[in-house]
Amino acid sequence: MTTRVLVVGGAGYIGSVCAAHLVDNGIDVEVFDDLSTGHAAAVSGRLHVGDIRDRSRLIEVLDGGAFDAVMHFAARSLVGESVAHPLRYFDVNVGGTATLVQAMLDCGVRSLVFSSSCAVYGVPDTLPIPEDHPHRPVSPYGESKAMVERLLSACRDREGLRVTSLRYFNAAGASGDGRFGESHSTETHLIPLALQAAMGQRAPLKLFGTDYDTPDGTCLRDYIHVLDLAEVHRLALEALVAGDPGGAFNVGTGVGTSVREVLASIERVTGMAVPHAEAERRPGDPPALYAAAATVRARFGWHPQYTHIDDIVRTAAAWARSPRY
Repeated sequence: MTTRVLVVGGAGYIGSVCAAHLVDNGIDVEVFDDLSTGHAAAVSGRLHVGDIRDRSRLIEVLDGGAFDAVMHFAARSLVGESVAHPLRYFDVNVGGTATLVQAMLDCGVRSLVFSSSCAVYGVPDTLPIPEDHPHRPVSPYGESKAMVERLLSACRDREGLRVTSLRYFNAAGASGDGRFGESHSTETHLIPLALQAAMGQRAPLKLFGTDYDTPDGTCLRDYIHVLDLAEVHRLALEALVAGDPGGAFNVGTGVGTSVREVLASIERVTGMAVPHAEAERRPGDPPALYAAAATVRARFGWHPQYTHIDDIVRTAAAWARSPRY
């Protein structure tokens, strides 16, 4: 029998790519999204418009779909906004998740893959960052993800929920066929910002901090291609549906790439230099974040296919030149 999955937040960047990847692998998918930041044009399968905080709407959809599992991507995700308006983040990210899980249990759906974040760790004590690193988030966004992980862990222990939390590092890139990519009304991610600056679509890029204790003075981050993310979601889903109780896993390449290295990659791939200007550090930006990712590889037999920054930038650049939505 074909697995059926409700992808909550499946109109957004990562959710839409994961939903399409599931469909490409023979899984029946429907999407639940309020379209506040996502795009109807990015949706795979049937779209149910609704708010994750609306329990009756969630029950209506879950009851009608005979779903085996849920993938949960719905969240507010702008760190700066979370600092200015923390209640919005706890309301949607934490309260919305609690509502979703209660609706799932009410409808007998007990498998969940949750979109978490390396933001739960804060400034790391050690690199690469292992899964058992203490949670010390430095923003309400990161705190909301950490709170949700605690909520889900309790539901695994006490409510019979099978749940896997995947802690992403820096998701990037686009699908190679041009169907899916990043399209945010407020863009905060380095690669699309730098590509837009290179194409003259925005002002020169700001390099926030060039005096960090890193090889070239700029921050190091672990860039993971969105298609590699989609594959690990599929593997985690299949394990849960087969009875695995779940867990929490880092999802990254294990390699730190600096801001300057990203700009150099864009110039290599596109032939366009990225105009930029040095700026002061941003509060709370760690010098380096990259994953210890051996656990997720061992657990699911997963290996990222896009291991060089140029491979990630190449797909992002193709999308930036001709976005579908």
